[in-house]
Amino acid sequence: MDAAQALTLLMSPAGRTDPYPLYEALRRHGPVVRAGSDTFVVTGYAAVDALLRDPRMRVRDAAMLDRQWLGWRTNPAVAVIATSILQTNPPDHHRMRRLVAGAFTARRVAALRDVVTAQARELVSRIERQGRDGRPVDFLAEFGYPLPVGVICALLGVPDADHPWFRVRAADLTAVLEPEITQAELDTANRGAAELAAYLAELIVRRRRTPGPDLTSALVLAHDSDPDRLSGDELLANLVLLLVAGFETTTNLLGNGLAVLLAHPGHADRLRADPTLAPDYVRELLRYDAPVQLTSRIAAEPIEVAGTGLPAGAEVLLLLGAANRDPARFPDPHRFDPDRPDHQPISFGAGAHYCLGAPLARLEAEVALPEVLRGLPRLAAAGVPAHRVRLTLRGYQRLPVSVA
Repeated sequence: MDAAQALTLLMSPAGRTDPYPLYEALRRHGPVVRAGSDTFVVTGYAAVDALLRDPRMRVRDAAMLDRQWLGWRTNPAVAVIATSILQTNPPDHHRMRRLVAGAFTARRVAALRDVVTAQARELVSRIERQGRDGRPVDFLAEFGYPLPVGVICALLGVPDADHPWFRVRAADLTAVLEPEITQAELDTANRGAAELAAYLAELIVRRRRTPGPDLTSALVLAHDSDPDRLSGDELLANLVLLLVAGFETTTNLLGNGLAVLLAHPGHADRLRADPTLAPDYVRELLRYDAPVQLTSRIAAEPIEVAGTGLPAGAEVLLLLGAANRDPARFPDPHRFDPDRPDHQPISFGAGAHYCLGAPLARLEAEVALPEVLRGLPRLAAAGVPAHRVRLTLRGYQRLPVSVA
């Protein structure tokens, strides 16, 4: 099939559920291929890495949206993402990123290890109690979601009682990150975004009245002391982004990772016996079935990459999941192998928009997966898991397991 056909199939429900064969169909046309008049798809690791680091490649920010979609600001889901660091170009991106980055320093993330360990053990005990009579337990509902949402809510100062409220709204909002979205999905995303924004606006009021040691209080102080440093809209948008991105992708990492380990019981036993191997296992899990499969950029000026010229204004789809299985970078790429030398996946991106929360996500997975395997020695798949029909954020809707 040609590249345009492969890309069309990739956007279909079947393609989103299992994109890897279609990545290979695209790869047969080269590391960078034209899939439309001004649309290019990139599958090669070196090309994806180079374009993510190239300052001439821009995200679709508010200024671009103003030229392409006059009514975009009436959609809360689009507006909140476009105002956040995720969809902002320099210099605004650098200004906002510096304010948020302090919460994710190596020292601060390392200090969370004991908190993550304690939460993981408590959740494992709960799963063991729920499944001791042989009934299947949904790993995502009982562990994959509660662990990362608890961690990011602690960083933001969100009360424990409110954690369950976020899952559906965050899932609804993140539909706007998909390369294609229906009007019905956009309407649902808008409702989720509006409800999240209303909740966080109230949290901002409470933290302004009673500051704490959390990130919300720090960002409120930055705004109040100098609105030019962080506007009110930017404050709210970045809190929404941090809350949603802080657990949505890590939930997928934990779910995808456990599914891979259950499909490779020898590796599950090995990690169970030696948790010090966790960093290598998590890196390979990120490569093998990444929780974020793609991102996109716009060429601000003509660029050449991998022998292909991208004209100014070209829309470029960077397939991170395909790059992670590029045989030119990873020999035998479809084999799960935690012992790969120099296996640095591109799952967290690269360049100016490299994921701020990457160290925290890795820590959570490195702690959680061995705790799950050691605390549940009879853990096994139970029933058919259900994938979410998403491509950008790849993960499961349900992942039933047995523990007895």
